[in-house]
Parts: sequence; C-alpha cells; structure tokens
Amino acid sequence: MKARSFLLSIVFASCVVAYPQQSADDMPGMDMRGLSAKDMGPSMAAMAGHMTMTHAGPIQPGDEERAKEVVEKVRAAIERYQDYRKALADGYVIANPKVKQPQYHFNNQANATLADRVFDPTRPTSLLYFDTPKQQYKLEGVMFTAAPNATAEELNSRIPLSIARWHEHTNFCAAPADRVKEYFGEHPKFGMFGSIRTEDACKAAGGTFLPRVFTWMVHVFPYEDNLKDQFSVNDDVAHFGKQPEP
Repeated sequence: MKARSFLLSIVFASCVVAYPQQSADDMPGMDMRGLSAKDMGPSMAAMAGHMTMTHAGPIQPGDEERAKEVVEKVRAAIERYQDYRKALADGYVIANPKVKQPQYHFNNQANATLADRVFDPTRPTSLLYFDTPKQQYKLEGVMFTAAPNATAEELNSRIPLSIARWHEHTNFCAAPADRVKEYFGEHPKFGMFGSIRTEDACKAAGGTFLPRVFTWMVHVFPYEDNLKDQFSVNDDVAHFGKQPEP
C-alpha cells in the first residue's frame, strides 16, 4: 500500500497537464509566507488546495551551515548519476517513463523505506532529471522524503525549515475508472490538480478520497550556487547551475 501510494503521488505530480494559473495569494491549504507566484511556478500553483507546506521560521544559528552540508553531501553522492543508466543499475526506477515530462523522478523504494526512519543525504528517495533540447535525463537534483506523520521538529532536524519548505500532497480525489481523463486538461476535476478538494465532493463524484497521498517531500538542487535556488520549490525551471550541456 505504501509503495502504491508513493508511486501514485509521483505519477500525478509529474504528469504534464495544462496548469491552471493562480496567484500566490489564492492558494488554500498552503502556507505562502515568504513565497511569491514566481517562486512557486505554475506547477506548484496548480496544486492549490492539494498541498501542505511547512512554515518558514526564522534562521537559527547553524541553519545555513547545516543546509550547506546537506548540499555538499548530495552533490558528491549523485555525481555518478550524471549517467542515468547508473541510476537504473543502482535500483532507481523511472516514474511514468512513457509520458513526456520536463522533469522525471527516478525513484528508489529502498531509500524511501529508509527515509521513513532516518535521514541519509547520500540516499535520496528520488533523483530528478530534466529534459533539455540536447539531452534527455539531465541530472538536476534529488527529492528526499520523510514519514507522513513526521513532526516539524523532525523535518527541521533533517533540513532546517528556515531554509527548505517541505511539502505534503493532500486532499486527493482518485477518479473512477471511467473518468480518468478528468485528471488532465485545463480544468481537471480529480487528482493533484483537480477542483475536487473535499471528501464529500469526492464521494459525490464517485471518487476515492485520500486525505494524504504519501509523505513529506523536499527537493534539493545541489548544482545551483545559492541556498534559495538549491532548495527552490519551483520545478518548472531547470536547476543545472553552471553545468555545461554536452
């Protein structure tokens, strides 16, 4: 069940759809303090009402140093995965490979299971690859997960909440088998981008309501040159930093 929910969340989070445009001031269910619409990008904005984000607290002594240490460990650990075939050989699996996506998640179930208990910056739950005009599967970063019931204190102990905004996918209405097309389009009803956000509305539409789809998640882009971009919540732009294209 846990593996199914994990893959479900990634599949629908990464599907290419026509994202509804929303402003940063019109996103119920999300703590937007310190974030603008530009910070979020249309993909995150389209999930308004289907996501919870951690609060951005004040920077505490040592926070920046801890965050920078995570970035350094991530960069060193994933360098071998510049060749995506090495990621596949090490147990990472491409989510939804037949759908053309700007950003692909290569998921490792063993790492996801470990992440429920402990944080290891050298073992991300997912590797993030971005398509470019010259290269498919160009490595840009990672995604870490934590148990769905992790507290703010636990998340902060992994990566400081003053630096990173963890998010959790919520209020998911799974479509009936004969209405799966309604996950997509300019005005989707079901899924991560759907207009249905409550259990009652989901039941009325014949769907299955999941208050919480999977886990807490956070992305890290170690090739960027500053902490804001290294822990960006905007997945619509590439985070290659100064990496040259082949």
